[in-house]
Amino acid sequence: MQISRLLTLLAALVAAAIVLVIGIQIVQPARPLIDGAAFSDSQITPNADGDRDVAIFTYTLTRNATISITFAGQDGREYVFRDSQLRVPDDYRVQFSGIVQGYTLPGEAVQGEVETRLLPNGEYTWRLRAVADDGETMEVTGPLAIAEADSSLPDLAGLSVSPTLFTPNQDGIDDRVAINVYLTRDATLTMYLEGMAERAYVTEVNQGLEVGAAGLHVFDYDGGIDNGREPPDDGDYTLVALAEDATGQRVRRTAALSIRDGGYPLGAVYPQPSGTTVFYDTLPYDEAYFTDAEHVGELLPVPEGIESSISDSEVVRQGDLLVFRLTITNDGSVGLRTSGPPPGTVYQQEQRASGIGWFEQSGAWRVGLECDTTASSYPWRWALAPTDQLDVVEANGETYYYLPPGAQAVVWGAVRLTEIVSQRNPQPCWIGLIHEDVAVVQADVDRRWVEIVPDPAFEAAADGDD
Repeated sequence: MQISRLLTLLAALVAAAIVLVIGIQIVQPARPLIDGAAFSDSQITPNADGDRDVAIFTYTLTRNATISITFAGQDGREYVFRDSQLRVPDDYRVQFSGIVQGYTLPGEAVQGEVETRLLPNGEYTWRLRAVADDGETMEVTGPLAIAEADSSLPDLAGLSVSPTLFTPNQDGIDDRVAINVYLTRDATLTMYLEGMAERAYVTEVNQGLEVGAAGLHVFDYDGGIDNGREPPDDGDYTLVALAEDATGQRVRRTAALSIRDGGYPLGAVYPQPSGTTVFYDTLPYDEAYFTDAEHVGELLPVPEGIESSISDSEVVRQGDLLVFRLTITNDGSVGLRTSGPPPGTVYQQEQRASGIGWFEQSGAWRVGLECDTTASSYPWRWALAPTDQLDVVEANGETYYYLPPGAQAVVWGAVRLTEIVSQRNPQPCWIGLIHEDVAVVQADVDRRWVEIVPDPAFEAAADGDD
């Protein structure tokens, strides 16, 4: 009996549900997939003058659907505004400014890739097409006119990138990328590197041309090194030039750019356990050490035993050598390019590195010695290590030398002090670690007061030479 009553109850509930559904269908019939699609205006004039530049397109979806919005011209050509985009049931309100997916006109030569562009002036039929999850399809169409639109593009002509293999490590070799591009009409111009987690933007060089004006634009990229940042990881990237005008037309152009051996260089004069950083001493001069642009003299042996006294001064007999020894460390992730002369080179007081054939090189690291009476900054310079402790790199037809990452090397050298300036005797002398054409990385290291003591024998010999 109880089972019979239960079955009767269930049957009654099913019947009631059927009646309810039928009643709802009678009172509120199923709505169409698209309900009420229309533009707010029959014509727009997208010329960025603020008057009728935009029309509002409204429509309602009653079920989940994939929608497309296109425009067909009188010649039958179709332009895409929205392409197969998923939408949920809702009321939609879209601003339309005449911009559709990129296209080119027959016979038109465009050097960049057109991403977005204004519809040409004319009469169009817009079409909203929706495809529901169950396959039901519905289309709604209507007219729209475009007037006073200038669909000529802000093209990107003559894009050049040099070099395309970029090594941002401040060694003076392929450290920067020069980029030139010609903008054919006024537009916002953006340059960036893509292929990493975040875009790396490239800075435009001020050449006197107004920002965004038509003409040649020059960009310079250093990988962020100049601002003390690590460059992007080594790899192959895409350099993107993007031009967008006031109406929203956008043209993109790309070029390949590879990064190798990138990293921020970090070198230091390494402090010693004794508490001093540079060891100084004096030694007698030997003519075998004499070096100039035509003759390479013998190198001073490593002064292993020299130690700095507690005093902050040194006394050098006129004609003798002021000798130093220190340790250089490479604390960075990239090699430090260096240039000669090698450690152990002996300078005459009036000489400078360029005078013995070793000119400054952009990006090269060297140890320098300077005194208060020298006529130039760090005139006496030495390489960061003996040649046999350096990595050799062949590039651009040249041979370069690098102190490897994590390496330490002893640097030593000497200057023969022969000239006494009475007003500055004693005079201060100091060491510097120089990254040529970049910065003096460490300046005024272990300043020492040096007194040159007159030597009658040296003065007599000098007078005899005269």
